[in-house]
Amino acid sequence: MRRGVVSAVLLLSAGGLAAPVAAEEGPTVATRYGQVRGTAAETANSYLGIPYAAPPVGSLRWKPPSPPARWPGVRDASTPGNPCMQRAEPTPWGNLAGPGTPSEDCLYLNVYTPAKRSVSKRPVMVWIHGGGFTIGSGTFYDGRALAAKGDVVVVNFNYRLGAFGYFAHPGLAQESAQGLAGNYGLLDQQAALRWVKENIAAFGGDPGNVTIFGESAGGGSVCQNLISPRAAGLFDRAIAQSGCGFPMPTQEAQQSSGSAWATSALGCSDVACLRGRSADQVLAASLSPAARWTPVVDGRVVPLQVAQALGTGRFHRVPVIQGTTADEGRLTVASTYDLAGRRLTAEGYPVAVRQAYGDRAEAILARYPLSDYGTPAEALGAIFTDSQFSCLSHQTTRLMAEHTRAYQYEFADRHAMDYLNLPVSFPIGAPHGSEIRYIFGNVSGTPAQNALSDQMLGYWTNFARTGLPYAGNAPHWSVFPKVQVLAPGAIAPSTTFPQDHKCDLWIPPSS
Repeated sequence: MRRGVVSAVLLLSAGGLAAPVAAEEGPTVATRYGQVRGTAAETANSYLGIPYAAPPVGSLRWKPPSPPARWPGVRDASTPGNPCMQRAEPTPWGNLAGPGTPSEDCLYLNVYTPAKRSVSKRPVMVWIHGGGFTIGSGTFYDGRALAAKGDVVVVNFNYRLGAFGYFAHPGLAQESAQGLAGNYGLLDQQAALRWVKENIAAFGGDPGNVTIFGESAGGGSVCQNLISPRAAGLFDRAIAQSGCGFPMPTQEAQQSSGSAWATSALGCSDVACLRGRSADQVLAASLSPAARWTPVVDGRVVPLQVAQALGTGRFHRVPVIQGTTADEGRLTVASTYDLAGRRLTAEGYPVAVRQAYGDRAEAILARYPLSDYGTPAEALGAIFTDSQFSCLSHQTTRLMAEHTRAYQYEFADRHAMDYLNLPVSFPIGAPHGSEIRYIFGNVSGTPAQNALSDQMLGYWTNFARTGLPYAGNAPHWSVFPKVQVLAPGAIAPSTTFPQDHKCDLWIPPSS
């Protein structure tokens, strides 16, 4: 059950002097690979489906990304590129793959710029989408409102997912000069960041002021890039939302499990056979519940576990924001029970905890008695929130704060997802992923919720601009160890976050 719980949670984030010139058919920008023609709107322009790497197909499947080919003339950038290979996965927000047909030919990015001109280069914010490293796309997240309201250039992109992005095999390691396999999706992210460095000035963005930000698997990716030597110089600030420090398998373990999977699921013992299988065959085989698709500790792209690297100061010393939502785990409970047609009962609560936590269950149940919660679902949600997100976030922010300027937040709008009217029997609160639309400026809620969205968008974009999170009509945000609680009409610092989330139970004192 614990594996299912974690999977369910993770499935659930310009002007300038060289500004685009708005032609009658759309604004046109010259990149180093060719010209692109975007779409102009009243507040923001968009440039969609720009290739940042060559299609990783045929002999390029399971290889590091290579530069895209140049194109003649002007490329139409009015529609996004296809999302990367993935299965359809229903979520409360809809199909996270976004528009298009999933394909191996998927390494495309989108750029959103304010429609108004600027005499100076704008900060650049590069979004890394979540989805448990198996689903999602950049295009699902519309960056126009964030660009226009925050006066920033926004970039999002696709990266290889599942078996296409994180498969490791001894045969692939033999092809590599450094003996590495896997982490292709992470290498895609770094290729997209190199494209930004090389091209974003043409869109009015400042290549010397790039912020990476992401949620869930995207937040995990932010932290993996923070500790990756190969990401040196590719970004200047980082924001990790609900996902930093998840444990990763070793290269050896991933190669071993990958070899076993290839033989049992695809009938292949060598790379030539594996590359001969169709994308649909690989995708179908990758859905085995025994398969785990995630970045790996390989000693080079990801040299250490995130917490170990942060604890020893082996990361890029850029300003960082990290945080979680107040009710991360309630979406998992809703997906596992109510949305699956059943309810968690008082009798089922200790059974669920024992299945998830084994020998630790009795100590956990003693700290999370049902009498402290309105429903069994809320009690189980609190356990998942604290054990999988809140305390890990606090621990890793503390480790960062020993070496760089670090800020922590907790998003706490207890009615953040009321607009979805989910058929659940308990208050879902502020669960995993619920903060994303506030940051992207796409909230149409109560006046207090709309104001919170404006404040959060201000915090994020001014952090991108200066390295300091501030916003008009918003309270001061102090550095760690204070935690900024972000709630409608009630933004305030907290000094009791680790006690509130029982972190002594989840994080050993020496960690």
